[in-house]
Amino acid sequence: MNEGLGHRRILARTIHEFATANADSGKYLVMDNFRARDEIVATFSIECAAVDTHERTMAGKVGFVSLGCSKALVDSEEILTNLNALGHRTVADLADADVVVINTCGFIDSAVEESFDAIAAALRSNPRVIVTGCLGVREAQIRERFPDLLAITGPQATAEVVAAVNATTPSPVVELSEPLMRDPDLKLTPAHYAYLKIAEGCNHRCSFCIIPSMRGKLRSRLIGGVLREAERLAASGVQELLIIAQDTSAYGVDVGYRKDRFNGRDYLTNLETLCIELGHMVPWVRLHYLYPYPHVDRLLPLMAEGRLLPYLDVPLQHADAAILKAMRRPGAVDNTLQRIRAWRETCPELTIRSTFIVGFPGETDADFTRLLDFLEEAQLDRVGCFTYSAVDGAAANELPDPVEEAVKLDRQEILLEIQGRISARKLRNKRGLDLEVLVDEVGPDGAVARTRGDSPGVDGVVHISDSRGLVCGSRIWVHITDSDTHDLYANHLGNPLNFD
Repeated sequence: MNEGLGHRRILARTIHEFATANADSGKYLVMDNFRARDEIVATFSIECAAVDTHERTMAGKVGFVSLGCSKALVDSEEILTNLNALGHRTVADLADADVVVINTCGFIDSAVEESFDAIAAALRSNPRVIVTGCLGVREAQIRERFPDLLAITGPQATAEVVAAVNATTPSPVVELSEPLMRDPDLKLTPAHYAYLKIAEGCNHRCSFCIIPSMRGKLRSRLIGGVLREAERLAASGVQELLIIAQDTSAYGVDVGYRKDRFNGRDYLTNLETLCIELGHMVPWVRLHYLYPYPHVDRLLPLMAEGRLLPYLDVPLQHADAAILKAMRRPGAVDNTLQRIRAWRETCPELTIRSTFIVGFPGETDADFTRLLDFLEEAQLDRVGCFTYSAVDGAAANELPDPVEEAVKLDRQEILLEIQGRISARKLRNKRGLDLEVLVDEVGPDGAVARTRGDSPGVDGVVHISDSRGLVCGSRIWVHITDSDTHDLYANHLGNPLNFD
């Protein structure tokens, strides 16, 4: 349970930047993208596309719905890239599609129900539906509710999804002797930032989590392939890379940190080397989902030097030793506090985001109080809080002393209220400062941007009063005039930064 929000934020926008960024290649993407908490629901319409430099007509029409986290969004990008390369086009109206693909989320019960609702809604519009993603590992459960689905696959099943689409739609116009599996080329984010997934799966066995059973053990991409993708993204104008994996800090351990070639040189497949090289390619590099291994400490000097964004997303989950042991998580809370202090000494501008679970089986009032005490002492910048959910198949379901739902909700409210006060106080201290921000949205009444300490969709934003002369994706300086619990308010100070 790596992801969460300390508050609810809903963004709705239609994005046309992709058309400008890819005009030379003949690709045009219109996306209606709705983000609510960590869940992303997107409907995509590609009006024209190209396979290499060959002209051809379109094959099948595909409706596509993507649910879940940023890792699932990257999976959707990969599927759409390969469908597009074969000549398929996507349509916004599911009823008009030859086939509908739904990339599902199956992590917690609410996500499962949302996925079931999306499948049911799609079937009401179109009887030809393919289900993929994390929920797909529960094929028998899905078939019981929806027996007429065309195909069901688990996550990272691009080849299977493409084959199922090809079997249902008019024959692709590109004949291939073997499946064409390309790295994501179509991006479903605004043109100025992109998620870069460096590994899949997880070797941990947290008792509340079923990700290893859905996505398997850790499988790191070799560093050469990651850097090549990052190079392409940088060349397309991406200003911010968000580095993601189930366990980003474990990157490379499964391949023995093997050397790999990029642009004629050998590089070790490890996180520190990767961060150094990415810092040469794009202005902003942001790390998500870091397990607090000791070697994470080596990243802080890079942040202090400006080679990485001063931002750590470390899902700590709790602060009581007994609860952490039951969760099968690291339990040295005093050591965690010491490391947080050391991180801030090395990089005073550091923003720390974390998530916590309340109402875990066996959590007493005293355990919860220790969590609150930890928050007061740690003074984290961004915090998300979940109530414990009995995920089907999780080991924690067998633990004794379940916590009543009403108690869980009360504890969540208390925690978020305390963290809200911490957040408000930290943001008040930014009033009067001049900060660098990245512009995400521009409208007639102002603009919305983010500081170096704000990740898109999960953290706060900066509201800029005057949008004249601003464009999405530009980095500018602003003067902070006001703040509230989660957001900052600012005036634009001048021209975008010179990237040269």
